[in-house]
Amino acid sequence: MPRLHSDSPSGKEDILGRNHRHFHAKNRTALYLRVSTPEQKPDLQYDGLHGYAARAGLEIVGDYCDIAVSGRREGRPRLNALMASVRNREVDCVLVWKFDRFARSTRHLLIALEEFDHLGVRFISVQDQIDTASPMGRAMFTIIAAMAELESSLISERVTAGMQAARSRGKHLGRPSLPILLVEEIEVLAASADLSIRKIQEKIGGKASRGRVGEIVKRVRSAKASTG
Repeated sequence: MPRLHSDSPSGKEDILGRNHRHFHAKNRTALYLRVSTPEQKPDLQYDGLHGYAARAGLEIVGDYCDIAVSGRREGRPRLNALMASVRNREVDCVLVWKFDRFARSTRHLLIALEEFDHLGVRFISVQDQIDTASPMGRAMFTIIAAMAELESSLISERVTAGMQAARSRGKHLGRPSLPILLVEEIEVLAASADLSIRKIQEKIGGKASRGRVGEIVKRVRSAKASTG
């Protein structure tokens, strides 16, 4: 009769050669919930996510819930904590109720999905029926990338058109404010402590000066340090 398990330097393996420690670890799942006002309760999201995790055989290792906070990146301490856990390889799957509870823009969602993909982390949105471990989920990832690019292009066109119209009216233009989606993109990148200001500026395609990028990075990292 074959042995079901055998000791190996990398952990225990069954007769199919699968590493059990690695196999079970891949179920480590973090839940992210967000409500916009104190009057709103996260119970619906909480119950729905726990029910989904139970049906899917996912092991919940943490609940991250932001209550009565804006969708802006630096205003969501629990999301920041979740991303830190992901980067520390403590989480294998992120489970959310809906896209709009996790991200406030297509661009923000894409940046997060790209980071999850790079780290080998699965992302599931229950109500949107998206699981990046499935072929449909991978296809949706491509669609989201295309939408984010279109969104960015449209914003750039509107900003350029607005500046040209102002100049044609003889209006003096001071330093223009950055589009909110571009600011959000910089904020997300700034949360990665290993990215320099120069690297962040490169990642956004030079759409903001190094000085403007530096201001946002300093603000985000100062807020992150103050919250521990």
